[in-house]
Amino acid sequence: MGRLTTVLAPFALLMLLSALASLMGFGLLRLAGDVLPLHKVISKLTLILLLLSIFPLRNILRLSWAELGFAPAPKFFKQMGQGLLFAVLTLAPVLLLLYALDVHVWDPSRVWTPGKVLEKTALSLFLALLIGVGEEMLFRGLLLSVLRRRLPLVAAIGCSSLYYAVLHFLKSQSQIPYQQQTLASAYQLLAEAFVNWLNPQYFTAMIALLVVGVFLAVLRTRVPQSLGLCIGCHAGWVWQIKFSKDLCNLNPQSDYLYLVNTAYDGVVGPLVSVWLAMALLLWLKLKQTPRLEG
Repeated sequence: MGRLTTVLAPFALLMLLSALASLMGFGLLRLAGDVLPLHKVISKLTLILLLLSIFPLRNILRLSWAELGFAPAPKFFKQMGQGLLFAVLTLAPVLLLLYALDVHVWDPSRVWTPGKVLEKTALSLFLALLIGVGEEMLFRGLLLSVLRRRLPLVAAIGCSSLYYAVLHFLKSQSQIPYQQQTLASAYQLLAEAFVNWLNPQYFTAMIALLVVGVFLAVLRTRVPQSLGLCIGCHAGWVWQIKFSKDLCNLNPQSDYLYLVNTAYDGVVGPLVSVWLAMALLLWLKLKQTPRLEG
């Protein structure tokens, strides 16, 4: 398999699964009725199919769980805990700075009790862990492992990180009334989702997610069997973002609004790109520093 084929094969798989998700999504809504927007059903089904593809592809490509990055259970769960802590150390300063600069402002309309805080914390952490496990198995597990077999390390990291970044923007926002939905409209939404990659309003968010992908891929390749570390880190970031958005609102009048991408989630953007790039360089520098004996 040539290098170009290796790079394009994940895109071909994504096209195939998203086309299948469009067909399935249209069929499900014909059976279930007008319960969800068609574009959301297609988006969720595409992600589900991608995650399910991990298991047959792992067998076809003869990849062991260890090659995907899984350590033995005790070490894996320890890594997840370390990753959660690392996530707090790397993202909490960004969120605090955004609050200090009035990019994020406290939402006074919400009433918080200890029980409500505990419930929200547990639920958001659970959802974040589901996202972390699924996306890390797919991108830093399967995809990065396959690319490393056939590409130079830097190219494998860059390619897997690019796929990770753009997948977050495979979405269409068009609302097609249920009575007007046809199979053709399902594929129209799919085409809009792929064109969305070229939407300039998401550019800074896409760059930031590319940096996030590189950060996690470097962790995965520099630390043996470290998928648990990547999962913990990923889940910790998602959890903090979800919780922050529950506590605060985006202030459109802030002088520092350019630090975030308002079209994406109001957190990811130029500040995250610069901060994580600096954190990665610092970590690599510390990894190269020889330890003192004695």
